[in-house]
Amino acid sequence: MAEFRHETDRLILRDWREEDWPFFWEGTNTPGVMRWLGGVCDGAKRDAAQQRLLSYEREHGHTFWCVERRGDGAILGFCGLKRSNQTGGPLGMMEVGWRLREDAWGRGYAKEAATASLDLAFDRFDAEEVIAMTVQRNTASWGLMQRLGMRRRADLDFDNAEFDKEDPVIIVYSIDRASWTAHRG
Repeated sequence: MAEFRHETDRLILRDWREEDWPFFWEGTNTPGVMRWLGGVCDGAKRDAAQQRLLSYEREHGHTFWCVERRGDGAILGFCGLKRSNQTGGPLGMMEVGWRLREDAWGRGYAKEAATASLDLAFDRFDAEEVIAMTVQRNTASWGLMQRLGMRRRADLDFDNAEFDKEDPVIIVYSIDRASWTAHRG
């Protein structure tokens, strides 16, 4: 399979390289980034996460790709597409997701990468609907979902204490092809 690479104005979404992982974990495996993602990962959790991301690419042709900043080649995190696989959740649905290091927050990188990922979901991977998930208290994440034109899907919410023990519910947003086309104008 040809290497995946998709460029936006400021970013490159691409397949993972072995040398990316140390930079990715250094930038994103922090208390701030991991606050709503189950906490800082130990070595075993990091290895398992890497293997999952690589398996999504093999099994579905897409994953949460490495996000590289075009200007300097810095690894900012990941963004992309996978099939929803959270226990209790909407299994098998196309899911967009992102995780960026803290110094990349508030600069529009997540929206730029997520927009590119949604374009790919509908144009290249022929999705009819794409979901995104987070916890209620992760206001930055669901705020971005709203700015992307996604709508709240309480009918798809599910119980899961892995990410927020105080409010153990995963909330779901979604957007369908027609809504995305209208949102992109």
